[in-house]
Amino acid sequence: MTLKNRYDFVLIMDVKDGNPNGDPDAGNMPRLDAESGHGLMTDVSLKRKVRNFVGLVKEQDQREPVDGEKRFEIYVREKAILNHQNQRAYSALNLAVAQEDQAEDATESAAADAKKKKPAKEKRKGSADEVAQARKWMCQNFFDVRTFGAVMSTGVNCGQVRGPVQLTFARSVEPIVALEHSITRMAVATEAEAEKQQGDNRTMGRKHTVPYGVYVAHGFVSSFLAKQTGFGEEDLELVFQALAQMFEHDRSAARGEMSTRGLYVFKHDSELGNAPAHALFDRLVVKPTVEGEVIRSFDAYSVAFDGQSLAVGQTVQPALGVTLIRRC
Repeated sequence: MTLKNRYDFVLIMDVKDGNPNGDPDAGNMPRLDAESGHGLMTDVSLKRKVRNFVGLVKEQDQREPVDGEKRFEIYVREKAILNHQNQRAYSALNLAVAQEDQAEDATESAAADAKKKKPAKEKRKGSADEVAQARKWMCQNFFDVRTFGAVMSTGVNCGQVRGPVQLTFARSVEPIVALEHSITRMAVATEAEAEKQQGDNRTMGRKHTVPYGVYVAHGFVSSFLAKQTGFGEEDLELVFQALAQMFEHDRSAARGEMSTRGLYVFKHDSELGNAPAHALFDRLVVKPTVEGEVIRSFDAYSVAFDGQSLAVGQTVQPALGVTLIRRC
């Protein structure tokens, strides 16, 4: 079932004694805004957790495949070779450009023919119609492509897709404190290390944590882009389920305790929307209940829309043609 409404949503999460999203440019310390000290989580990090959740719950999905494939495969996954994923679309659709590429790959090692061939990238482009067919196939079969979009024009060209679901960076409500801990390991990796330690097998390491922080991210769902990718009501429900439960199956000692504390969804009666997203977001206030105290639990925060706290499942109408529901 296709989407006929615009959606905006607010995702509230917290972390305790963990690193929600390390920065590789800063020694994997928690990401933060250097000017304000607020913690950050990238949209890529949140999308990764959604992908992992969908891959987990749909791994044994036995629904009828589309064109010989399942609808809930994940395109961007660990150790996936994206050009191989793209090639599957051409092979499934029996497109001529895919057959030419296969023949070219088979004779690629022949030095005499190498000079006569056109560059591989040029041959792999395909016609506009072939690319459109391949792009449609990718949207049908890969959940994250039709949800978040993808650039699939690297080598085997399946075009580009603008996803109907977009997420912002998550930002902490209060400035965070990034702690650094020294840790030891009572073993070594090699015999050389053991000899160097002279009987003391302890090796030193470091670990970064945030003692406590509440993060807020905003999301947007476009019904117009959903029509282009085939993203439907079932997919949207799966996205909301993933956002609510993604931390329950993504535990790690490095990330400490992370939980989704609230998912507030604004449903517009129209496709264009009945109120600006920022105007709705500004009315949902997340703040500490007591100023100046060191906070280590979510109990010290309040979440209210126009001063009213919502229970899970409760709905209100913040504007004409807009319904707000707390999903979790």
